[in-house]
Amino acid sequence: MSMQDLRRSEGRLAVRGLAAALRTAVLATLALALAGCTLPRSGPTAGEIMAAGARADSGLLIVPVDLSVAAAARFVEPLLLGPGFVGAPLVSAETFAPGDVVSLTVWENVDVGVLAGVGQRVAVLQEIQVDESGMIFVPYAGRLRAAGRRPEELRRAVTEALAAHTPDPQVEVRRAAGDGAAVSVLGGVSEAGVYPIDQATRRLSAMLARAGGVTLLPDVAQVRMQRGSETGVVWLQDLYDDPALDVALRPGDRIIVEEDRRAFTALGAAGRQARLPFTKRDMSLVEALATAGGLDGRSANPTGVFVFRLEAAEVARRVTGRPDLVGPQRVAYVMDFTRAEGLLSAREFVIRDEDTIYVTEAPIAAWSRIIGLAGATVGFAGSVAVLEDRLTN
Repeated sequence: MSMQDLRRSEGRLAVRGLAAALRTAVLATLALALAGCTLPRSGPTAGEIMAAGARADSGLLIVPVDLSVAAAARFVEPLLLGPGFVGAPLVSAETFAPGDVVSLTVWENVDVGVLAGVGQRVAVLQEIQVDESGMIFVPYAGRLRAAGRRPEELRRAVTEALAAHTPDPQVEVRRAAGDGAAVSVLGGVSEAGVYPIDQATRRLSAMLARAGGVTLLPDVAQVRMQRGSETGVVWLQDLYDDPALDVALRPGDRIIVEEDRRAFTALGAAGRQARLPFTKRDMSLVEALATAGGLDGRSANPTGVFVFRLEAAEVARRVTGRPDLVGPQRVAYVMDFTRAEGLLSAREFVIRDEDTIYVTEAPIAAWSRIIGLAGATVGFAGSVAVLEDRLTN
C-alpha cells in the first residue's frame, strides 16, 4: 500500500469516528429530551401546583373558584376622603389670608386730612399686602390684623383706628387680589398651577374645572388631596357621582390628579408576560387576561388558570371555610375555562393590586416541543450521514 493510500484510509477512519461520536451525542440529547430532563418551559404545571398545595408544609392554599368563591373573595379597598375633608363648611371667598392684597379708600371730613392731600378729601391706598403674620400697615392706623377677617370686619377696624386722627372717617375696603387663599392643582389637568379660592371655586370640582379639567380617563383617574398632615384619595368617577365628596377647599390645599398606580403580573402561557396596569377600577380576571393578550391558543391549559395572592386572613377564612387561619395567607385561586361556570366565575372574580396571573401549559405543548426537537435531531443525523458518505467516497 502506497503512502497516499495509507493516508486516505486513515482519513476515512477519522471521519467514521467523528460521525459515530456525533450520532451518539444526538441520540443522547434526544433521549434526555424524551425523558423530560432538558426541555424549557414557562413554569410549573397545573398538577405540580396542585400537588404543592396538597402538602401540609407548603404554606399554599389551593382554592377552586366558583361563583360563591368569587363573591367571597371580592374586596375592593375603598378610596376615602377623611372627616377633615368631608362635611367641612365652605370658607368665605372674601376672607383675607396672608399674601392677599388689600385696597383702601378713605374719605376725610376735613379740608386738610391726615391721608388726603391739600384740597382733597379722598385718599386711595392700593396694593397693601397681607404679610405672613396676617397683618397690614395703614398710615396713622398702624398694624392691623387682616387675616381671617372679611372686608366689612377690616373696614370697621380701620375706621376705629383712624378716628383718633381724623374726624368721622369713611372707609371702603376691597380685596384687590385673592392669591393668599390659594390652592395648588397638579398632575393630570390641562393647566396645572396655583389658583385662588374665589366665589366660584370654593369646591373641589369647580377648582378642577378652573384648572382646565382632568385629562386622564375617568376609569383610572384618582384625585389626591393634601391638607396639612391629612391626605385623602377619591376616584374621579365617585366625585362625579357623589355630591358629598365635592368637598370645600381650604387655603394651602394641594390637589393632585393622578392615574391609578395598581398593577398585576401575567405569566405563563398568556398572550403577554408582563407587569400590566389596571385599565379600570374593578377589573375582573377575564378583563385582566384580555389586557394580557388572552390565553395562548398553542400552549395554554384552559383548565389551569391560577391567580396567586397574599390574602388577608378574614378573606382567606371566607373562601376556604377554615376558621383556624390566622394572619396573611398565600392563596392560589384556580379556574377552569373549559366550563361555563368557570367563565362566569372569572367574570365575577376581581383582580387586586400585585396579583400574579399564571396560565399553565397544556401537556400537548411539551409533546410539541419534543416532536420538534426529535425532527430537528433526525434531520441533523441525516446530514451527518450524508457528510460521512461524501467524505469517505
